[in-house]
Amino acid sequence: MTLLMNAFAFLVKVLILPLYIAEVTGLLSFYKRVFPLLVYKMSFSYNNKMNDKKRELFRNLEKFYPPKGSLRILEVGCGSGANFEHYPTGCRITCTDPNPHFQKYLKKSMAKNDHLVYDSFIVASGENLKAVEDNSVDVVVCTLVLCSVQDTPKVLQEAKRVLRPGGAFFFLEHVVSDPASWVYFFQHVFQPFWYYFGDGCETTRATWKHLEASGFSDLQLRHVQPPLFFMIRPHIVGYAVK
Repeated sequence: MTLLMNAFAFLVKVLILPLYIAEVTGLLSFYKRVFPLLVYKMSFSYNNKMNDKKRELFRNLEKFYPPKGSLRILEVGCGSGANFEHYPTGCRITCTDPNPHFQKYLKKSMAKNDHLVYDSFIVASGENLKAVEDNSVDVVVCTLVLCSVQDTPKVLQEAKRVLRPGGAFFFLEHVVSDPASWVYFFQHVFQPFWYYFGDGCETTRATWKHLEASGFSDLQLRHVQPPLFFMIRPHIVGYAVK
């Protein structure tokens, strides 16, 4: 099965060679402008299907309020702000994303969710949050982001750095399927194409292994199979306490 999988994946790589050349030569740079619109449109369908999972996850935010003041949330890879509706009233939100073109759609989500206080939008990757001070936030939220970052352990290190002691890292991510499944087979076969469609997204990451090795004091993690497109159906959801 592995040999067949690798053979088909190689064929897909050959077929998408023009996309690789376009990326190397910079011809795909326009997609950075188009991708935020696609994400904004798709977020409505994703949220409808994941509403129960998100509501259950973010219900745990109440555990991490500071003794005084508002809950301070840093959302890494905020995209178009698809999580805002699930945050408690009065939370202070700092948003980061490496793609500045998300800001147009982020503002639309902010306008719809005026129960929150928005501090700033920072153009930054998850691996480099130098604009955020050490121990300065109660919660870091990262959903559908660790599939496309360059260095997952570095992102988790940065999250731990900016979290106050006792703060938490909340995650909801699609991951690689069980190696014995056909989903695993097709995730690897179509990954070369999916990388370009998803602007660097990878369906073949065992992200939970990085979370388990990240050194958080407490990790609450579940594997779930929500009703999504099969390539991204396997998910992990939970939070990790600093």
